[in-house]
Amino acid sequence: MSSTNEQPVKLDLWKEIKLPSGVLGADVTPDGLRAFAVCMDRGVYEIDVLEGTFSRIGQHESYASGVVYLPQSKRLISAGYDGALQWHDLESRKTIRKIQAHKFWSWQMAVSPDERFVASVTGQYLPGGYKYEPAPEQEPSVRVFDAHSGEQLLSLSHQPPVLSVAFSPDSKFVAAGTMMGNVRVWEVSSGKQVAEWTTPDFTSWGIIKSHHYIGGIFALTFTPDGDGLIACGMGPMRDPMAGNGKQIWQQFAWRESPVSKAREINEGDSGNGLMEAIAFHPGTETFVMAGRLAQGKWNTAFFSRSGKLLHSVDTKMRVTDSTFAADGKRLFLAGAVGQERKKDGVYPQFGRLKVYDCEVQRTT
Repeated sequence: MSSTNEQPVKLDLWKEIKLPSGVLGADVTPDGLRAFAVCMDRGVYEIDVLEGTFSRIGQHESYASGVVYLPQSKRLISAGYDGALQWHDLESRKTIRKIQAHKFWSWQMAVSPDERFVASVTGQYLPGGYKYEPAPEQEPSVRVFDAHSGEQLLSLSHQPPVLSVAFSPDSKFVAAGTMMGNVRVWEVSSGKQVAEWTTPDFTSWGIIKSHHYIGGIFALTFTPDGDGLIACGMGPMRDPMAGNGKQIWQQFAWRESPVSKAREINEGDSGNGLMEAIAFHPGTETFVMAGRLAQGKWNTAFFSRSGKLLHSVDTKMRVTDSTFAADGKRLFLAGAVGQERKKDGVYPQFGRLKVYDCEVQRTT
């Protein structure tokens, strides 16, 4: 573990919870006492954080890829590579609604802060020409639904595959990012596109082993004031199959015309690896970025509003999702460790939810 001399962030591992298979998405109740995880074994799990135990409350037909908890209604929404969204009632522990959101995978999902909307993004990378650029979408890549009734509200066009989605703090806008570094922002009430730009710094062209593009914007988050939008992923690399591009985030002033890049990770702060998760610490304008480490010292790091690296740690696992308890005193990192061989015909549990005691000072 490493940090600056100022110690603006203190992070200590409090609990490590093992789950049956790799965790692709996670969320927690505001008090941080219950967590929810969706896994590669198709399962939707409820976790007692204090006890470190879990139980299965739902299932998709393929990998379960995303999950959000709605505190007001005390319900859970999950998404999967089966293209479905499912609503789960936690009191009855039953799946009460299922809709087919996409024909292809749900890469990522998000719920609006006011809990009115849930968005899911999809898209398959199919070469569209001799330059291997993605072919046009075969279905609308971004869909927005009523988070309570499941009614589809918006069906939005984008450049597939669309890998990330986020709502603004006021719930009025939804943004989505693609493998090719294209970001679009829409007004939720009207479906009108209000911004679009492309950054080339998240995408690589591979000629080793096969010709293809790889990479993309794997996570998005609006800044707390709503004026900035931060994207994270992996920078260009010589051998995309090795997955050793630069750990990267960039922040954009999306309300400006044209959109401008406001700041990005400082040279020298990053190693190599795919960054898959980004989240703001409640109330401090400090954000955490996490993912998979290929080379370097960290796969989880805290940054200030100005982009300064405040604290970093190697969690010794691939992180696929991150979230905080409402008071910011605990950080939850979900993901997986390397899968071991079967023992007595059964794979050891390789999914992980690591819970950290977290203390963050206000920074500039």
